[in-house]
Formats: sequence, C-alpha cells, structure tokens
Amino acid sequence: MKKIIMGIQVGFREDDVPEVQKLLTEYGCYIKTRIGVHDAEPDKEVCSEIGIILLEFVTGADDKVAELEGKLAEIESVAVKKMEFEI
Repeated sequence: MKKIIMGIQVGFREDDVPEVQKLLTEYGCYIKTRIGVHDAEPDKEVCSEIGIILLEFVTGADDKVAELEGKLAEIESVAVKKMEFEI
C-alpha cells in the first residue's frame, strides 16, 4: 500500500482556480485531506496570485490520482508535484 500526497501550485489564482476547483470537486471522494496556502499581507487588500494546494488521497486511489494529475497538468498556470510513501 502507498500514501500519496500531491502539491498543486496555481500561478494565476483568479483565472485558473475555478477550473482547479471543478476538478477537485470531481475527484473529491478520493481526497482525504486538503490544505490551501497562499501569501496574504494584512496591509494590502489583495492576496497573492500564486496559491498552493496540498492533497492527501485515500489509500488505493492510484488510478484516480493519476487521472487528476493529468487533468491538472493541462491547465497552463498549474504545476503538480507528487510524493508517494510505502506504508
């Protein structure tokens, strides 16, 4: 068995997040944990354009993770990195 963790960097949050969110919703049953990270500065009224999403997947969802990774990689400003741990 393996544990899969995926990091997704979205380069243009305002433009590409709706498409990323649609995919995350589509594959939501395979996502165990989701954490969103972006730079925010309290003295400015806007957030960073770049955001990072960390996903932990349920065990045994390897094929679905690969599908999601491929679809995310098709979005221009999105970069995807994946880690796999044997458990």
